[in-house]
Amino acid sequence: MANQNKTADIGFTHDDFAALLDKYDYHFSPGDVVAGTVFNLEPRGALIDIGAKTAAYIPIQEMSINRVDTPDEVLQPNETREFFILADENEDGQLTLSIRRIEYMRAWERVRQLQNEDATVRSLVFATNRGGALVRIEGLRGFIPGSHISTRKPKEELVNEELPLKFLEVDEERNRLVLSHRRALVERKMNRLEVGEVVIGTVRGIKPYGAFIDIGGVSGLLHISEISHDHIDTPHTVFNVNDELKVMIIDLDAERGRISLSTKQLEPEPGDMVKNRDAVFEQAEAMAAKYKEKLKEQGAPIPSIEIPSEELVEV
Repeated sequence: MANQNKTADIGFTHDDFAALLDKYDYHFSPGDVVAGTVFNLEPRGALIDIGAKTAAYIPIQEMSINRVDTPDEVLQPNETREFFILADENEDGQLTLSIRRIEYMRAWERVRQLQNEDATVRSLVFATNRGGALVRIEGLRGFIPGSHISTRKPKEELVNEELPLKFLEVDEERNRLVLSHRRALVERKMNRLEVGEVVIGTVRGIKPYGAFIDIGGVSGLLHISEISHDHIDTPHTVFNVNDELKVMIIDLDAERGRISLSTKQLEPEPGDMVKNRDAVFEQAEAMAAKYKEKLKEQGAPIPSIEIPSEELVEV
């Protein structure tokens, strides 16, 4: 009889049961990544069981980093996968989930890795604007400034064209992903060039500090100090745009996408670039061979020519 009374005193109420559930319930917070199982697809979203008291909800716009028209493009009933908790419980105690945010975080992680590897990526241009062209890298929207597009085509004709690209800026906090077509082309070209090589180029632009020479689709700088042994006040006195000339490569800087050139080192006699240009071009290869021999004897690299960074993209 005593035992029966003891059992009756224990009494387990509904409130006690609710308190026990609360005690062992998982605490979900925005920013958490949790496992969830799809148990109902709706026209514009889906209900997901993540072990909370109330089913969580994922709206269609949060199902992918890419455009989704119907939930079944991404989710299937009873499928279990990871979800990002986007928002805290609403008035109905329901959490809002996202797959897009997980893809977004992993995409930034991937592009940071690609940048660290100095990788070249390829992507289709999907739009252009006054400033440049837009592409998608790992699902993220990237921008190619007009000054970093190396093509004679009008920008508008680049839509749906695939371009090789190098990373210029990867900044998740500011949502900035900036790429360069020019750097990718320069790197490819550099792989086939070497210091001391003579190439034929065309003058594409003239600045107070030198001339930009097109060599096979990429731009190299012929600095004013490397035009001639004679003093030159301005490159405009020596060259005109569209002049064709022989130049020698004196530096290749793949990291900056820069090719430094010289005609000074090709002069048979000091000042020939100003006084007797034909002699320079006739003896260019012989002078280049002497230059390479001298480099070998010195065993020292030629220093890069420094110019303002904002001018590096001139073509």
